[in-house]
Amino acid sequence: MSKNMLPMKSGGGLLTKLIAVIVGLAVAMLVVKYPTDAAGFVTGTWHLLTNIVTGLVAFFRHLGA
Repeated sequence: MSKNMLPMKSGGGLLTKLIAVIVGLAVAMLVVKYPTDAAGFVTGTWHLLTNIVTGLVAFFRHLGA
């Protein structure tokens, strides 16, 4: 029988949950107080992700050529 060498702790601790709540509140406040800035951030993030995917597709297509 093999023994688990790296036991994983399931669930999150209180600190992890507190940080998640604080980040969630900060995002909600950003959207409510500065909706234009929040929309610009989402749009920029979307463009970045699509450029990354497009670059990866081009890279893999050139590997096969």
